[in-house]
Amino acid sequence: MSIIKDLGLLIARLLLGTILIAHGWQKASDIGAAQAMFEGMDAPLPNISAIIAAAIELGGGIALILGLLTPLAGALVFLNMLGAALIAHVGNGILASDGGWELPGAIGACALALAVAGPGRIAADAFLFRSRSASAAA
Repeated sequence: MSIIKDLGLLIARLLLGTILIAHGWQKASDIGAAQAMFEGMDAPLPNISAIIAAAIELGGGIALILGLLTPLAGALVFLNMLGAALIAHVGNGILASDGGWELPGAIGACALALAVAGPGRIAADAFLFRSRSASAAA
């Protein structure tokens, strides 16, 4: 893997993680408002769904920034964004300015790409799992 690819994956993780933390923090800092919003969107189990979404966005954002458990974090964020798109946005078309699925689609696509590609070598996963595989080989 080239250093350019590693840097690209790092930048993608940093940007996506920052966006996710902002969205998750917005929900978590006023969970009652988030639950009301989810109820207004007819989300299933809105009180629980809002907590799960906030946790995935905050935890997933932190994990992606660190490059920690990247495939799992990316997959969870992708599924979270798929749910958001289907429940709240798909009926409004594509554009975010119309309430469409543009933003959860873009976030979900980036998360899925990181889940599949991995975090690169500048990541906690690379450090942790390289150490384990080197120890096992010895």
